[in-house]
Amino acid sequence: MSAGAAVIDLGTPSERQRLFLADHHRYVAFGGARGGGKSWAVRVKAILLAMQYPGIKLMIMRRSYPELIANHIKPIRAMLPTAIYRYNDSKKELTFTNGSEILFRYCSNDRDLDNYQGTETDVLFVDEATQFTEEQFKILNACVRGVSGDFPKRTYLTCNPGGVGHAWVKRLFVDRDYLDDETPEDYSFIQSLVTDNKALMESQPEYIRALEALPPRLRRAWLEGDWDIFEGQFFEEFQNIPEHYIDRKWTHVIEPFEITGDYKLYRSFDWGYSRPFSVGWWAVDGEGVAYRILELYGCTDEPNTGVKWTPQQVFERVHEIETTHRWLKGRHILGVADPAIWDAQRGESIAEIAGRCGVRFTPGDNSRNAGWMQMHYRLAFDHNGYAMMYVFKNCKAFIRTIPTLMYDDYRPEDLDTDGEDHVADECRYFAMSRPIAPRKVEKGDPYASTPTAMFLDIPKEDILPAPHIETVRVIG
Repeated sequence: MSAGAAVIDLGTPSERQRLFLADHHRYVAFGGARGGGKSWAVRVKAILLAMQYPGIKLMIMRRSYPELIANHIKPIRAMLPTAIYRYNDSKKELTFTNGSEILFRYCSNDRDLDNYQGTETDVLFVDEATQFTEEQFKILNACVRGVSGDFPKRTYLTCNPGGVGHAWVKRLFVDRDYLDDETPEDYSFIQSLVTDNKALMESQPEYIRALEALPPRLRRAWLEGDWDIFEGQFFEEFQNIPEHYIDRKWTHVIEPFEITGDYKLYRSFDWGYSRPFSVGWWAVDGEGVAYRILELYGCTDEPNTGVKWTPQQVFERVHEIETTHRWLKGRHILGVADPAIWDAQRGESIAEIAGRCGVRFTPGDNSRNAGWMQMHYRLAFDHNGYAMMYVFKNCKAFIRTIPTLMYDDYRPEDLDTDGEDHVADECRYFAMSRPIAPRKVEKGDPYASTPTAMFLDIPKEDILPAPHIETVRVIG
């Protein structure tokens, strides 16, 4: 493209990058795997918009300032003739001679959000969007309110599976599961894999080999762009496979069935007010297999935001469910809850309020690591594909939140409590009330762990026995 007398060579886009550059939806997400050429596409789109709409204001957002320098500030300046722009290093702003601006900004934590309360931009680029929480994204997206009606108002996102924002990005662009105030036609997702990035494949052929050499689960996320698995996932064994809802093999989510009197019933509870509370009802069969059959989750349409019900409201609703639902009515239900609800230092405890409403609990074992291990034991499949814990497909809160939880950066055996962990907590109290031993894992073929199988990918049947060589004796 040309800018006055200057000619700008922006390179040749791949077919997937070309789709991204041409997309005019209100929200456009691009990526889904490592090495898909996402940052290049952001830079080129920003430049094209700046040249096409004189005076437009654009903002590129990353998680940290060093990422901005390495991925955008230096590369964009290298792409542009110095005659057509000036760069203000103190403000981190690039201004074109036609009046267009690119603002380079970062948001490393919630405190940084205060810096953008008065910021206006016509187009926002959120690079590596899964590194941002949904609340952070919404606050940043509120900056797209430029006063000129002549400029497009859009938000572009790049993303990979994983990270604190995995759940909301997947919901909007992969699952396309929208709330009442979200318009499906506003959202577009363009999948881009490393194999779509021909320039990278030619310049760094070893990069794809490195991805192919990753362990299977990371390879599925980083190479194949699988949004159902990602780095750092705490409950990585959790599976939701609709094709097996009926036979219950290799999936934890299943079709509901009638709960007869042969099942023992349990209720688990985690309290929350500004954050969600969670109630789960469980049926346990004669083999000790637990089924999550119902749940009550006190969350607004905003993830991890509580409905702010009082304890009285919560337990009146619980009592109503247990006296009217056909699976629970008239049945003995064993309740287990966070021991913290027996704290009466500020007056009547939450447990006492529950008792007045006819809802009774015993204190759960709050050992976090042991509780998580019990969850892992129950979620583990045996060699036939059957687990010790299942979830009815109507238990939406469990299905939504459990796969998104991640390991804590500083406590390697615990999950990150900044995540939406309320369902997980009450499940942990239940699991500790019915502890089980870990499944015995059948030993596989030892050949699978040999270097020949792992690195050379040679099937066992292709390995020939060493030839037998007769001993040669020298007779002198």
